Amino acid sequence: MEVLMILMLTIVVPLWIIFHYVTKWKQMKGISAEDELSLSDLRRSSDKLEERLRTMERILDSEVPDWRSRTDDL
Repeated sequence: MEVLMILMLTIVVPLWIIFHYVTKWKQMKGISAEDELSLSDLRRSSDKLEERLRTMERILDSEVPDWRSRTDDL
């Protein structure tokens, strides 16, 4: 009985723990649906902000042609 207990503690239990965490690691490898949705929302926000910035630059280019080359007078 003691030999069986020693075998369980030295071989079976460590292998079980290792396989358990390997399985968990493989499950976490991909992106979850919630993460994918968040990334999609962030991408849309980024696209909107980029378009706003382009619009602002076009307005400034037409109203103040040399705004890009000016230095700040603080």
